[in-house]
Amino acid sequence: MADKVLVFGDIGVDDITALLYGYLNDDIDIVGVVTDYGNIPRENALRTVGYLRTKIATEEAQKVAIIAGAENPMTSEVPDFVPEIHGEFGLGPIIPPNSDETLIELENFFEIIGIIDQYEDELVIVNIGRLTSLATLYLLYPQTMQKVKQIYIMGGAFWVPGNVTAVSEANFHGDPVAAQIVLTYADHVTIIPLNVTEKAIATQQMIDYIDQIGPIDIVKPMIDYYYEYYRERNPNVQGAPLHDVLTLMAVNREDMFTFQELPVHIVQATQGTERGQSIADIRPFGSLEEETEKEIKRHRIAFNFDYRQFFIDFMTTMSGQQFQ
Repeated sequence: MADKVLVFGDIGVDDITALLYGYLNDDIDIVGVVTDYGNIPRENALRTVGYLRTKIATEEAQKVAIIAGAENPMTSEVPDFVPEIHGEFGLGPIIPPNSDETLIELENFFEIIGIIDQYEDELVIVNIGRLTSLATLYLLYPQTMQKVKQIYIMGGAFWVPGNVTAVSEANFHGDPVAAQIVLTYADHVTIIPLNVTEKAIATQQMIDYIDQIGPIDIVKPMIDYYYEYYRERNPNVQGAPLHDVLTLMAVNREDMFTFQELPVHIVQATQGTERGQSIADIRPFGSLEEETEKEIKRHRIAFNFDYRQFFIDFMTTMSGQQFQ
């Protein structure tokens, strides 16, 4: 039976690739997409997710709920967008048509509660963008959120370089307040950090093959655009990192990963290198707080994965051809 998945995303190239992977994967049933600010403005994100319905001509894809998430972070700042990485609409060079079907204006955030109530302990949440919308749910509906089966979060960088600052990853850096709220109140959390996602590389040869064989024609122009940014920043990079695909893949491919369960703290600085830094406590003796019998919540963090299994799964799903 396919996993029921509610995706929260900030709609960039890797988010869209993850959605396409989910739509094409028989073991994943995406029941809703919450579109947040982040890589692009929320308004553009809504239009893009609506456009994807025209690219995935299946009855299941047409039924996926599109929900307007947060427009701004809990830090009350004006967000900075990154069209140079993801394009104006998160599709690289592609501009979705401006039609009634793709230009969506919604104020329907609380439809999420209906989705949680409908699926209850079957529902898995995958958060691949800023955590503002997910944090809002924990503040407003803590008992309802206890019904969720599992939460997978793409975020953080533990003892590896960040991708926004030297120590901070974009999703946690974009709203560190929200990230800390989620990690304080949420149970059954798995964090898929840069430690593993930066190694989930799609090479140009992989993307060219998917473009020739696969059913979706927007993959290559999107990822070529995305890869060009990474290559200009680091000429040695071998391909485009699919952070969000790997996170969605973890829902039913946990065998690919090795994990540790550790307490995690997010630095709440408003500026500076340390803003949004994710700190995991690896001390074997615990902390003074534990000695006072205060409960210290631990979260499962992925620290390694099997690239070969990632390659087989991604290529089989996206091309429609069996890889071994």
